Amino acid sequence: MRGMAMGGDMGAMTMTPPRAADHATATPHKMTGMMHMAFFWGDRAVVLFPGWPGDRGAGMYLLCLLLVLALAALTEALALLSRRVARRGGGGEATASSAALLTAVHAARMGMAYLVMLAVMSFNVGVLLAAVAGHALGFLLARSRVRTGATRGSGDASPELCGIPPSNGSKP
Repeated sequence: MRGMAMGGDMGAMTMTPPRAADHATATPHKMTGMMHMAFFWGDRAVVLFPGWPGDRGAGMYLLCLLLVLALAALTEALALLSRRVARRGGGGEATASSAALLTAVHAARMGMAYLVMLAVMSFNVGVLLAAVAGHALGFLLARSRVRTGATRGSGDASPELCGIPPSNGSKP
């Protein structure tokens, strides 16, 4: 075994440093090949794809932030659509087409959620803020219609969809 000195027993193994020839193809330390391991500000980030937006300027960076915001908002909209499809098919016997639609909506929602997660893993603060803003905007547009007592009997948006537990009527 190259790089290891074997002693009398397995506990006596020591590691030797690799030879310089092993690193002949190594590049000098450049930030272009490294991934950030802490949050940072700046428009020179790599998000989702190699080299994108990269060093292409603030305009491309803003486009990237808008894409992340839209993906996060779409994730929230797909969550509402998933609940509506499940509720529509839950009243009676679920058909194969409603189960297939629910599965497709769920798969799309999970795909969008993972893309947003991977974008946030770029450790760029702007991307994180765009993702949070997108989720908030998507929630506002899709699920924040909490109804008051007079209108509770009509419409689709229920407090349960917004994370508010149903009231039992005995509490003031």
